[in-house]
Amino acid sequence: MSDTPALSKEQRIWQVCQLVPAGKVVSYGQLADLAGLPGRARLAGKALRLTPDTLTLPWHRVVNAAGKISLPPGSPGFQEQQYRLREEGVMVRNGRVKMSEYQWQPDLAELLWQLPF
Repeated sequence: MSDTPALSKEQRIWQVCQLVPAGKVVSYGQLADLAGLPGRARLAGKALRLTPDTLTLPWHRVVNAAGKISLPPGSPGFQEQQYRLREEGVMVRNGRVKMSEYQWQPDLAELLWQLPF
């Protein structure tokens, strides 16, 4: 039995979010799945909103399942997410990312050795 306390659901989501490489995106549902929380896309969104200020996450790499930025178009957050994605080489058109091109698909080694779940 491990002496390490179990991570909260939010902590699991934060850990996976930190693994998303620059130039790639994940959907909220994929983020939850990779954290071992299938079907919990809304929880992933909530966890990102509740991220402590002391934790720096690449939150901008998370979009909805259709590849759209979920923040209101024209809002400061929308503009910042779009800017950050473009800075990483992700093409964003009308607030949407082409998932077939930019979605992170971790390989077997990443799944086995980087994901703690």
